[in-house]
Amino acid sequence: MKQRIYITGIGIISAAGNNVAEVLSSLVNRRSGIDSIRFLKTELSAKYPAGEVKLSNAELAAMLNLPAESHSRTFLLGLAAAREALGGKPTANSARTGLISATTVGGMDLTEEYFAALHNASHAARAADIRVLFSHDCGAATEKIARTLGLHGMISTVSTACSSSANAMQYAASLIRNGYADRMLAGGSDALSRFTINGFSTLKILDEAQCNPFDDNRGGLNLGEGAAYLLLESEESASAHPEDILSELSGCGNACDAFHQTAMSDNGEGPYLSMKYALADAGISIDDVDYINLHGTGTDNNDVSEGRAIERLGAKTIPPYSTTKSYTGHTLGAAGAIEAVISILSIRERMIFPNLNFTTRMKELSCDPVREVVRNVDLTHVMSNSFGFGGNNSSLILSKASAPKNKSAETTR
Repeated sequence: MKQRIYITGIGIISAAGNNVAEVLSSLVNRRSGIDSIRFLKTELSAKYPAGEVKLSNAELAAMLNLPAESHSRTFLLGLAAAREALGGKPTANSARTGLISATTVGGMDLTEEYFAALHNASHAARAADIRVLFSHDCGAATEKIARTLGLHGMISTVSTACSSSANAMQYAASLIRNGYADRMLAGGSDALSRFTINGFSTLKILDEAQCNPFDDNRGGLNLGEGAAYLLLESEESASAHPEDILSELSGCGNACDAFHQTAMSDNGEGPYLSMKYALADAGISIDDVDYINLHGTGTDNNDVSEGRAIERLGAKTIPPYSTTKSYTGHTLGAAGAIEAVISILSIRERMIFPNLNFTTRMKELSCDPVREVVRNVDLTHVMSNSFGFGGNNSSLILSKASAPKNKSAETTR
């Protein structure tokens, strides 16, 4: 029998709020965090709004009580969310507690600052300063978060574009199920950078207004930044403190259709397969799903593909669905974990959060996303989708948790 994976802690920072409580307040009050860019200096800042965290690097470092030194924004955001997810839980068994962290840009913000400074630096200064580039790769933030938190178990970094942190959660669950860990902190962190804004602008998929995903008049996506982590535990580990259990990660699915470098197929083959595999892993059907948190970027291609993939699952009635990227922006490698946390909040608070800015049904689809906050609804199974460039598609099933079995107690009896 497949070992059950429990989620006992969550942490988040995004444009919608600096912690779980603030993000929940924004969701309930339909308050989007997407606005003009303040901290990232780029020629495109005035053109494209984004989901920027409302704290400078200096303010983040002060909030985290970190020494005054050069920290990547990805690390700062990640540490904020990771600390909240741990919630002061002891790490005495740190050798059996690991970290799987996801990102797409890593320390790109430091790299961009370094190359800008090269123009005004002497040759000697360049030779000395180039060493800082060694800490700009995607894995550097992961290692630094683990060291700061005192985690000594399995440490690894996942970078599969926009499905990265959903895949980090799948990998962490696999490690627990195969006996390599008792607890794993899994999620991701990504910061805005010139690289991503310029790249997505070149693809012509950025919206110059606040995004309106799954709307027939959608104009593209808004980029965002942030971090989220979830503390995953084995059944035996979670049984020691059942009062902390928030949810169960009951199903995971991943599929790569390799259709195109940046686009999904019109019929949504990759998304369809990832959802199908996640449902099978959870042992449920699409008719058992009470809500779908969409990938829902707001691009022409994504929304048609994802919508058609959902319809292909053959539900008697398509479950309520919405995308929360209209609150946070598209946070790239952090999106899967951020939306997993929001999905858990839906289960815990008995709420479905709406698709902001929606007005007109897409002509390709047969139903609309949720438009208003839905309250007092019992959610047993929530599906969360994260789809990345290159066709790397991932789906998670997050479920209302029943009490774990206490194996040590059973042995005593």
